[in-house]
Amino acid sequence: MSTSASSTPLPIDAVLGKLTSTLEETSNAVLVADPGAGKTTRVPLALLDAPWRGDRRILVLEPRRLAARAAAQRMASELGEAVGERVGYRVRMDTRVGPKTRIEVITEGIFTRMILDDPELAGIAAVLFDEFHERSLDGDLGLALALDVQGALREDLRLLPMSSTIDAATVSRLMGECEVIESKGRSFPVQTHYLGRRTQDRLEPQIAKAVRKALDEESGSVLVFLPGQAEIKRTADLLADTLPQNCVLAPLYGALDGRAQDLAIRPAEPGTRKIVLATAIAQTSLTIEGVRVVIDSGLSRVPKYEPQTGLNRLETVRVSLATADQRRGRAGRTEPGVCYRLWDEAQTAALVAHETPEILETDLSALALDLASWGTLDPSQLAFLDPPPAGAWAEALSLLRSLGALDANQQLTSQGKALGRLPLSPRLAHMLNEGQREGAGRTAAYLAVLLSEPGLGGRDPDLREQLRQLRDTSSKRAQASRSMAERWLALLNKSEGRRKDSGSIDLEDAGWLLALAYPDRIADARGPRGRFRLSNGRGAALPEEHALAVAPFLVVADIQGRAANGRIMTCAPITKSEIEHHFGHDIVEEDKVRLEKGGSISARRIRRFGAVELESRQISSPDPAAVEEAMVEELGKRGSARLSWSKEQLRLRGRISYLRQNGQADLPDLSDESLTRSLKDWLGPFLAGLRSIDDIDAACLGDALSSLLPHDVQAKLDRLAPTHFIAPTGTRAPIDYGAESGPSISIRVQELFGQSVHPYVCGGKIPLTLALLSPAHRPIQVTRDLPGFWAGSWADVKAEMKGRYPKHPWPDDPLNAEATSRVKPRKKT
Repeated sequence: MSTSASSTPLPIDAVLGKLTSTLEETSNAVLVADPGAGKTTRVPLALLDAPWRGDRRILVLEPRRLAARAAAQRMASELGEAVGERVGYRVRMDTRVGPKTRIEVITEGIFTRMILDDPELAGIAAVLFDEFHERSLDGDLGLALALDVQGALREDLRLLPMSSTIDAATVSRLMGECEVIESKGRSFPVQTHYLGRRTQDRLEPQIAKAVRKALDEESGSVLVFLPGQAEIKRTADLLADTLPQNCVLAPLYGALDGRAQDLAIRPAEPGTRKIVLATAIAQTSLTIEGVRVVIDSGLSRVPKYEPQTGLNRLETVRVSLATADQRRGRAGRTEPGVCYRLWDEAQTAALVAHETPEILETDLSALALDLASWGTLDPSQLAFLDPPPAGAWAEALSLLRSLGALDANQQLTSQGKALGRLPLSPRLAHMLNEGQREGAGRTAAYLAVLLSEPGLGGRDPDLREQLRQLRDTSSKRAQASRSMAERWLALLNKSEGRRKDSGSIDLEDAGWLLALAYPDRIADARGPRGRFRLSNGRGAALPEEHALAVAPFLVVADIQGRAANGRIMTCAPITKSEIEHHFGHDIVEEDKVRLEKGGSISARRIRRFGAVELESRQISSPDPAAVEEAMVEELGKRGSARLSWSKEQLRLRGRISYLRQNGQADLPDLSDESLTRSLKDWLGPFLAGLRSIDDIDAACLGDALSSLLPHDVQAKLDRLAPTHFIAPTGTRAPIDYGAESGPSISIRVQELFGQSVHPYVCGGKIPLTLALLSPAHRPIQVTRDLPGFWAGSWADVKAEMKGRYPKHPWPDDPLNAEATSRVKPRKKT
């Protein structure tokens, strides 16, 4: 290893020789090293003297800024140098590199910008992907792009993913079946205690109790893993006045400035114990000196993308088994330790093995823009461990088209090229680009900083207040943020081929600028105070006491929670005139019609942007199409069975239903279910001019039914399922197709005298059921075989009926008798 001032042996030292010789012979390798092995700091230093490096730099990629700074500081210390000499770092808002720098520790997002700006990676000898198991989107993209560069332009470029829990075989295959080198970490024993957790109670008091228990039972400093910043602050408040005097509380989360983060990871002062309250930021890469006790809540807060709303929401989830083991391992980095877990031991078996890779569950618009800038929109042309999901990819391309970054042919536009040069998400880059065009570039740049740096402007949901704090605060972090905003603005002005003074910060521009990034999150006030509905249809809420709770319109940047009314975390007011000015081409005017309880029409004319109503007024002559839609919607709720069908229409539907059940499936389906599903198609065109459900009478329904039965269908229906049976007397007996016994008629028996053939329907396939009646219209016989009846039981019927109805004919031979509907003629005297 190159001139290291450190003599402390680390487990990774045992494999450094094999690693260096492997990279001497080939360009790729995978390093699997347990936590605490020393891979982050020792491997880059070991490669400094590699002949293939020449005078080029080694890049070390870290998922987090804190880890990048800490790794650079540790390596510089081992060389006996200050950061910025041979070892430096480059993270957002903080750079410490110099002309002598040969190892540069950078965040994964920085690497994406570097490789997009310089695809040859001139001056770079190797790229080391530390903690690759975290599978961030930038990490996956960085490796895919680096492999593409290596294959096309730089065969000499060395690539080395490093991790403790990586699927080494899969990564090796992705990189051409390269060598996998393994190192066992320095693992001190860690005793594990399961404390359980009452999920119905707040987390923070249970964590505070566990901290006090650990302080009483164990020595050394304590590292506590909590889901997020809010839980850290609440736990700190509970512990502040109850800790021994020699204990120091140290929060550790991403929104802290570098100085506060460095304070948390420094060793405790002699005679003191440190309680570090941390998010997942402390899981990997860092060794916090003096920590031998870990308290794990078992929870983590991760972003989840909702494609249906376009929102990233933070969700608190149970950690994976790999993460739980990594957290536990922090207690045994330097000496035997203890881990207290706030769950029951049996629950460990139910933990998922690994976290889901970010590429599978996040907004992919930034990835799509990066690939478009790279020259392809086909992810399959790059080596991704997990390809982007097709649905999320299609949504990302759709968003880029809506922002003007892609044209209809999926080609990158000049606007898209400008957005791609900015180290921002496409939405924020679009806001900055368009804001600059309208003379509000500086305000837009400051807003972009606020929206991409959590906690920078304070906790007030009003983005104007956050913007004021960023503008006026003199803290080091605020100054660095303002400088970064100015660099973005200068980069945009340069890419536009012009330089323009974008003026001062105007707090009241926050709303319309934010809407340029999130037009789908413009919201209008709905219902109780503080309740809003976004233009994408989702509900959102502010505390009733907040000043913006009475705003007529808001733009929402961030929502937490999955409920119908998620909690608004960041927003800004916007006026109706600003919405109309910036989004006039997307504003529609429509008549909204609804039916009152009595069934009559009530109509309003509405101007809206998405689901946001800008204006609404009562009208007397609504759009007929809107009336039709409202009536169809109401009828759909009631069902077609409740329409005012006439008896003839019900019989018609019954005839068709019977035929469909008996082999005539090509006839239209006129069942209640089918007619209800297709109301708009068959009834809609006949609702013109109607203003009430009650106006839909039998005549209207008859016209609508006729449209479903063209002439050839009607002719077929009449042939196969006639409405009546015509008796020998000329009587038209209606046929009932809904009877349980099948198609049937009721008719007096005398009217069938002389009928030698039984009547059929359905082309002679189905015999009619004949309900034969007495002269008093009472049933005397039911038959489906009339000739058989005449030859058989007619004699018995005749004998019984002749005495009861002597005035009516009861012939011995009905087949040769004349059918009649009359009584016997009187005899002449």
